Amino acid sequence: MLKNTHKLLIGTGFAALSFASSAFAETTLNALFMAQAAYSEDDVRAMTEAFTKANPDIKVNLEFVPYEGLHDKTVLAQGSGGGYDVVLFDVIWPAEYASNNVLVDISDRITDDMKKGILPGAWTTVQYSGKSYGMPWILDTKYMFYNKDILEKAGIKAPPRTWDELAEQAKIIKDKGLLSTPIAWSWSQAEAAVCDYTTLVSAYGGDFLKDGKPDFQTGGGLDALNYMVTSYNSGLTNPNSKEFLEEDVRKVFQNGEAAFALNWTYMYNMANDPKESKVAGKVGIVPAPGVTGKSEVSAVNGSMGLGVTTTSKHPEEAWKYIVHMTSQPVQNEYAKLSLPIWASSYDDPAVTKGQEELIAAAKLGLAAMYPRPTTPKYQELSTALQQAIQEALLGQSSAEDALKTAAENSGL
Repeated sequence: MLKNTHKLLIGTGFAALSFASSAFAETTLNALFMAQAAYSEDDVRAMTEAFTKANPDIKVNLEFVPYEGLHDKTVLAQGSGGGYDVVLFDVIWPAEYASNNVLVDISDRITDDMKKGILPGAWTTVQYSGKSYGMPWILDTKYMFYNKDILEKAGIKAPPRTWDELAEQAKIIKDKGLLSTPIAWSWSQAEAAVCDYTTLVSAYGGDFLKDGKPDFQTGGGLDALNYMVTSYNSGLTNPNSKEFLEEDVRKVFQNGEAAFALNWTYMYNMANDPKESKVAGKVGIVPAPGVTGKSEVSAVNGSMGLGVTTTSKHPEEAWKYIVHMTSQPVQNEYAKLSLPIWASSYDDPAVTKGQEELIAAAKLGLAAMYPRPTTPKYQELSTALQQAIQEALLGQSSAEDALKTAAENSGL
């Protein structure tokens, strides 16, 4: 952890500024966070309040935007020469942010305790080309949630272990008249759909890129989209899935209107909250299924990090705030909506109590996390894929043709 200094170190990529005259003046940080999934706004505010209490000379202004606005807000603020000191960023952005000098390289700020204590997979969230551009903060993947009550009524003994089994079980539930559309997905034309698609690409053993060129239009990438189209056309998938984001999926599931749903960690405890969920106590969770002969489970890397912007005028304080937000005590305290990045947290009863099922699923899911492609042109590629998925679901194009067009429009 950094101590207050009168000069900022050039070696870390931070600007050298003397602030001897204002060392005791209040510093205001502007921080940009996400208003959906993972930690709640109240959690982030409470974490921040603990930081400002311990550091009364630092004030933190918090801004929350939907995930869909996070990237553009960060980039636009950067272009205008300021705005944010600390930003939340997705695992898919370090390549672009590093190439465009958006985030500070903090590699030599990472202590030995951080290197040893944080799960190895978590570091991939913030790294590009051998350098670290922040601290991992949200460690996440999508899981298969299921309604235990509905499965029991349908005579289904265990949740699906393969994607084919998911379709078979959904058909049993539909045929028995328990639910007309048992599966809910987040397939809106947004990053959410790419996350669901990536989960399936990982199950089918596909590749996004080969030698830097698109490869998702064949093999496992094509199998993944064909599965989505088949599920959609079968009538087993809620037809509104093509417009759903993760919060829509959560609401449908906790209203008892879905037997199965693919979603992030945060849904487990929210759907188990009797104050807002009709299915509290009936929520099951397992890793996303695999494909016979190809995979046991499937998972997308949906992790996120906190970084210091290169335009920050208070990089020391910004880093100090990030160290607090990602620290093990803070992560353990708020482990109900997002699991900690610290390996030893998983042996702490305070973290695991009441969410043993989630921890068991996480041990398998987090180990299988599959990355979306690492490229500075990720936004172009994602936009092309989102369009391809929509076109295929709506029957405007075959899965094969849609993915071929996406490959051509990916910018790669």
